[in-house]
Amino acid sequence: MGIAGEWVLLAYRIPRQPSTLRITVWRKLDRLGVARLGDGLVALPADARTREQLEWIAEEIGEVGGTSTVWLAVAGSLAQEKAVAAEMRKARTAEYGAVIDQAREAAGARPGERSRTVRKLQAELRRIERRDYFPPAERESARQAVRELARQTAAEGMS
Repeated sequence: MGIAGEWVLLAYRIPRQPSTLRITVWRKLDRLGVARLGDGLVALPADARTREQLEWIAEEIGEVGGTSTVWLAVAGSLAQEKAVAAEMRKARTAEYGAVIDQAREAAGARPGERSRTVRKLQAELRRIERRDYFPPAERESARQAVRELARQTAAEGMS
């Protein structure tokens, strides 16, 4: 997905106590890969899926006594939009880097452990890719590292 132009924003306030409610919402937002634009303001490139996901979270915030609004917006300038996209890409780059490192470390592990790591990393790649709106080059490198580890594991199983 390139620079899309339209964004879905969630402005929210959550009661400070109990803090578990705030943490739950933050974790859900992190899993979505939101850009944090300010305190209580997050954004995602707008499409039907991202809008629906933020609307669900907005409903949950209301259910726990908070307030929220969902907005469709366009950045004030292309430079601002590119900066937000770059921050999102940077976060995914770090996540893909961790997958690459884990795949390399697992190459020297015992076969059973390596097989578990392959499954874990494949699932992690799927989770990262669901929130990867501006894919960095590391995306393909991470896919390749996991494929190579899977090939190595499969070849060993045949020998």
